[in-house]
Amino acid sequence: MQTHKQRCDAEQGATRLESYQPLETVDRPTVDTASAAHYLNRRPATLRSWSHTADGPIRPIRINGRLAWPVSELRRVLGVPQ
Repeated sequence: MQTHKQRCDAEQGATRLESYQPLETVDRPTVDTASAAHYLNRRPATLRSWSHTADGPIRPIRINGRLAWPVSELRRVLGVPQ
């Protein structure tokens, strides 16, 4: 069984290996939690916490139990042109 620190380190390592396109060029309506965390410079756990407490700057959409973060809201919060 993994400890919390091991899970966080694994998430961080996986995130570093992924390649993200610039937010300006994302043409999908939503992105997953890892991508949204990358664009917001936060950990995925922070975004999951926002989804539970509803106190973050962005509210996710739940699709079949999964979190989907609206790209339009990410751009609004970050000041990226639509």
